[in-house]
Amino acid sequence: MSEPRGTDPAEPPESEGGTQRLPVVDPSETGEGPDQSDRSEPTEAEGQPTAPDEEGGRESRFWSARRVPAGIVALLLLGLAGLFLYDVASVRADRPAMSWRRELAQQLAERPLDDVWVLVGAGVAAALGLWLLVLAATPGLRDVLPMRRAHADVHAGLHRDAAASALRDRAMEVSGVQSADVRMRRTKAKVRAASHFRELDDVRTELDAVLTDAVRGLGLSRPPAVSVRVRRPGRKG
Repeated sequence: MSEPRGTDPAEPPESEGGTQRLPVVDPSETGEGPDQSDRSEPTEAEGQPTAPDEEGGRESRFWSARRVPAGIVALLLLGLAGLFLYDVASVRADRPAMSWRRELAQQLAERPLDDVWVLVGAGVAAALGLWLLVLAATPGLRDVLPMRRAHADVHAGLHRDAAASALRDRAMEVSGVQSADVRMRRTKAKVRAASHFRELDDVRTELDAVLTDAVRGLGLSRPPAVSVRVRRPGRKG
């Protein structure tokens, strides 16, 4: 008699058909599975909108369409061209030319170049031409202050009156300020305040700090410098 063999727990049991089950190996134990180290955890910066630069860039000013000067020049040229065209057509139709054109041609032929009226006319024409060149070369819209560009496809601007109103509201929040007047320019904001109590130096220091922070909060591309002047209110009567 042979003794029964003990069953090793590490060996898989035999099946009835005489075949053995192959051991199942976890791929993570052999290192042949997908590399888990390649999976990087999403950072906090991913998916977050890009914050606008606090300093901002030098944004260009807004250009004015200048419809009024362009309309005036177009109407003058149209009227003058129509008048000359009518006179030329009248002459071609064997009619006498207009008296004003005959007089103008005679005066231009007889008057010397150093005549007073010739110099005045030339000066007026040169001034008008210079005015048109200035209008064409400058952007205009001085009342609109360009703001920092938070998005590449958005160019925003803030009106001077709106900026002055915002600074005036912030100035009135300072303790001791009775009234405030703000004049907003492209490079400077002049603030004139009246304080009916507290020391003027203390009010001026606090106003300067509050308004500097308010100007920074407007988001302008070129933040103007703040000039603060504080005085006592005048006596009534």
